[in-house]
Amino acid sequence: MQLEHALKQAKCTFPFAHLGAHFQPSNSIFTVTTWLPNAEKVKVIDLASGKALGSLKKVSGSHLFRGEFTVKQAPLVYAFEVGNKQGQYQVIDPYQFQDQAYHAVHFIDHSAQNVYQQLGAQLVDLDVGLDAPIQATRFAVFAPNASAVSLIGEFNYWDGSCLPMQKTDFGYWVLVVPGIQAGAKYKYQIKDAAGNELPHKADPVGFYAEQYPSHTSVVYDHKQYQWQDKAWLKKAKKDKYQQPMSIYELHMASWKRPGNDSTERYLNYRELADTLIPYIKDMGYTHIELLPISEFPFDGSWGYQPVGLFAPTSRFGSPDDFKFFVDQCHQNGIAVIIDWVPAHFPEDGHGLARFDGTHVYEYEDPRKGWHPDWNSCIYDFGKDTVRQFLVANALFWVDKYHIDGLRVDAVASMLYLDYSREEGEWIPNVDGGNHNYEAISFLQWMNKEVYEKFPHAMTIAEESTSFPKVSRPVFEGGLGFGFKWNMGWMHDSLHYIAKDPSYRRYHHNEITFSMVYAFDENFVLPISHDEVVHGKGSLLRKMPGDEWQQAANLRAYAGFMYAHPGKKLNFMGNEIGQSEEWNHDSSINWHLLEFEKHQGIQNLYRDLNKAYRKYPALYELDHNKQGFEWIDHGNADQSILSVLRKSTDAKQKMYVLINFTPVPYDNFKLGVQDEGAYQLILNTDDKKYWGSAYKTSKKMQSVPETWNGQPHSVSVNIPPLACLFILFKG
Repeated sequence: MQLEHALKQAKCTFPFAHLGAHFQPSNSIFTVTTWLPNAEKVKVIDLASGKALGSLKKVSGSHLFRGEFTVKQAPLVYAFEVGNKQGQYQVIDPYQFQDQAYHAVHFIDHSAQNVYQQLGAQLVDLDVGLDAPIQATRFAVFAPNASAVSLIGEFNYWDGSCLPMQKTDFGYWVLVVPGIQAGAKYKYQIKDAAGNELPHKADPVGFYAEQYPSHTSVVYDHKQYQWQDKAWLKKAKKDKYQQPMSIYELHMASWKRPGNDSTERYLNYRELADTLIPYIKDMGYTHIELLPISEFPFDGSWGYQPVGLFAPTSRFGSPDDFKFFVDQCHQNGIAVIIDWVPAHFPEDGHGLARFDGTHVYEYEDPRKGWHPDWNSCIYDFGKDTVRQFLVANALFWVDKYHIDGLRVDAVASMLYLDYSREEGEWIPNVDGGNHNYEAISFLQWMNKEVYEKFPHAMTIAEESTSFPKVSRPVFEGGLGFGFKWNMGWMHDSLHYIAKDPSYRRYHHNEITFSMVYAFDENFVLPISHDEVVHGKGSLLRKMPGDEWQQAANLRAYAGFMYAHPGKKLNFMGNEIGQSEEWNHDSSINWHLLEFEKHQGIQNLYRDLNKAYRKYPALYELDHNKQGFEWIDHGNADQSILSVLRKSTDAKQKMYVLINFTPVPYDNFKLGVQDEGAYQLILNTDDKKYWGSAYKTSKKMQSVPETWNGQPHSVSVNIPPLACLFILFKG
């Protein structure tokens, strides 16, 4: 009666001890026990011969059936022929596959990749001596403090008494179920240590999930998609630092909506491949960066409150559709970066929070485990299982989805125990300081694993403090990231450009200070989504002055960005001079391209990207001080900067003049290093950019007159609020 009660109440912790087949070699007795709530009659069928061994009898009038058979040898592989009022059906008993179930957790801790190769719902072929393997799905989930876990799904009418899972010594629950195929919907029914039922949980390592309201996990076959990007992956192993990197950051749901109504449905992954990729190619971007693609429940989080770390969101289609999108990007020469969120997760009932009734994934103490800014849980970076889970997820996206880079969100919040906390609201580390040693070692491990396993990939840190060596190798004492967002440059330059030009002379150091530390890290210059939302206004609206001056300021600022050392990142909409700040519920204001001003801004970004990719002087030494020189950084009175960018071999030299005032300057002298001809290759004041087309020579000849500490000089007319790129021709 005790077993029957446990099965009926879905409180059976060790079903393999009671269910399935048990053979006694001494007397050749083969005992079979099963729990089938919808059965009236049960017959056992030997799958090798197809013959019936006999029938099972009900135990005490319950749904528990048992029978004993004399067999010549064991183990036999068998199925049940089940009869009830609706008819008959055949089902293979999952509880005869104990060894195959336990295989899910063999060596799970030996490699982070084992997490997504062994946990979750894995499609397997059971080679058990029959003419053909038995197709099944192996389920494994980590819930160390649960008293019982059941597999529920549409295959058992979401009845938690049907398929109790087996608890293993390491806290994983396992079961292999024949007949469950790709597309099957499932969750886990979990009882806490006291036997209380928790909200049904989605699979933490689920590869596919439904949207609200079910948030159901879906069995998925990673082997079915056939990639066509082998040539790309081979080429992608080039040194990232000496390659051009102009990143187009986008939110897939609001880049463009189909039809005339901007609030209509989303474009799906395949539609985005058809429309976004040609646009990226035309605009000359080298990379796209997607706001978090991992499954998330709340649209308004933009993906930064993920629940299903191993599933691309099904808002836009299936996992195969997302693979198709990435594949098409690669075949068209576009790298794909995704935003990755290992810092925190939301409290949604179907997710990771208090997964088995205890803090399996998050710190228990809210002074470490609760994030006040985002009202979310913080991963416990001190637990081996959590660290392995997160490292595995980083590897998963590069492995299964061929992602080229991970931009890691909110790194500063991970590094500091007192991040956004007042005194008394945080716990110091063992040395009494505010560094989270556990998070630091996790990030180092993650970066080492990514670069060792997938050398063609890269990691990028969104880190807003002066924490040292973020983008330096772990063996040098660094965090091991490939790149770091330059938040200081972003903050200072935007603060400067928002000033009325007549006051910029008093803030000149804000536009030059970034070069003091420009080579301390491998920087990416970001004008991201965070700068054009929550009342901050669009990039265009940050600019002072009338309509023309706003556009001219934006163009000059864009030129300055492409002239400054560091890789480039711009959020969608910047490139057309979007007037309104970003709204995740609608589309970019593409209708603005009906107007010449916005066409001109778009033309400029297109040409900046093309020039950036064409001239190695603008990218090869982005992270090496040998590639940059100030010609004049002290001209505060005129708010003019002049810089020199050089290629690796120093043979290509690009001079850049930026005038941050609406006053033109005729016959302005620029010091240059070499005697010879110089050519203007890009002028942000050009008519095609909606500029004033102020008369400026396109060709110049140096004169042997010392200027700006240089042996030669050229004379050039500088238009108002403009940036000029001048190439030494020899």
